[in-house]
Amino acid sequence: MNNENNIDIIVRKAVQIYSEDTLVKKLKSGKKLVVKFGADPSRPDLHLGHTVPLRVLKMLQDMGHDIVFVIGDFTAMIGDPSGKSKTRPQLTFEETRKSGETYFKQVTKILDKEKTKIVYNSEWLNKMNFKDVLELTGKYTVARLLERDDFSNRFNNKTPIGVHEFMYPLMQGYDSVAIHADIEIGGTDQTFNVMMGRNIQKDFGVAQQVPVFIPLLVGLDGKEKMSKSLGNYIGVNEDAKTMYTKVMKVPDDLIVTYYELTTDIHPDKVKNIKKLLEKGEVNPRDIKMHLARSIVSLYHTEEELKEAEANFQAIFQKKDIDVELPELVYDSNLINDEGLYPLIDCIFSTGKYKSKSEVRRLIQQGAVKLNGEKTSEFSFVPEEGMVIQVGRGNVFKLKEQEKNKTLTKTL
Repeated sequence: MNNENNIDIIVRKAVQIYSEDTLVKKLKSGKKLVVKFGADPSRPDLHLGHTVPLRVLKMLQDMGHDIVFVIGDFTAMIGDPSGKSKTRPQLTFEETRKSGETYFKQVTKILDKEKTKIVYNSEWLNKMNFKDVLELTGKYTVARLLERDDFSNRFNNKTPIGVHEFMYPLMQGYDSVAIHADIEIGGTDQTFNVMMGRNIQKDFGVAQQVPVFIPLLVGLDGKEKMSKSLGNYIGVNEDAKTMYTKVMKVPDDLIVTYYELTTDIHPDKVKNIKKLLEKGEVNPRDIKMHLARSIVSLYHTEEELKEAEANFQAIFQKKDIDVELPELVYDSNLINDEGLYPLIDCIFSTGKYKSKSEVRRLIQQGAVKLNGEKTSEFSFVPEEGMVIQVGRGNVFKLKEQEKNKTLTKTL
């Protein structure tokens, strides 16, 4: 793919650019640009939502530009207050460094490790004395910082705001000064912080960066942005089978969005897929399987992909479930007030395990999956037709016991 095509795709992927004309001019100048991408390593496990800007960075890297990945080990000790309703717990320097290393290992699944420069913002922020800090804080007012929705909401609700939290966007902005960033890629939730970098560059007499904002990926629930805490995520480090199964849960109305944001499929091909779906000329499930292959292949080997797809076809396609899987009957009377059923008892009732302790160990070891997803919990919400897999050989389809009948094992 040539540079012209890459520029066009980057512009199309972006939600907002300050400004598009300046970006295009910079990218066509022939100059090697410094492209900044920053991350707070307080949550080191990446999911597909994190990879959306990384795919744009990869295109810029392929065009010959310098990708500078700023690990916010110093700022992570404060924690990004963006979208937070209360002060976040502070992390130690050692915790942030360890998380930063984990972050980098995952990032280089997309970016070229040899061509990606990694810096820690403690390299310059640790060296600042109090005079430097006062000079930095003097360039912004409290009124300007309170323009942020999260700060203004907390202020109006009389929820405490630590003075150190006001420092976060200033420090993140100063990162752009320290590395002389020409472009900064960020999610739309980082608009205030990224624009702060551009403004602080001007205050320090440094050429201003071009902010490029990338859309946030909606999670598997089809409502909220992808987040590990909401459980609607697909993890970058998850095994191929889990990743494939989760992609198959993407809501039909988000299929095209996932193609656009999480794959390397050319936009013209995505446009054709969109037309097929809109005309009803193809089963969304079949398109989703192609999407799953496209995503899983980015993070796993061809062999792992084939195994994951075979696993899905054997277990989750309805015709196989109806014909081949033995039923595991559960007694709805044992469901507690929270809607949970004892998983250990459920699996032990199959008669295939010597003791409940053995079943407990299997769950703890990650050998039990509910509808293709590993679980470490000892209770679950039962659903008619749910597939329970224990190890590789034992797979069951859950069935509710008929009323007024004794629980039996139908194996």
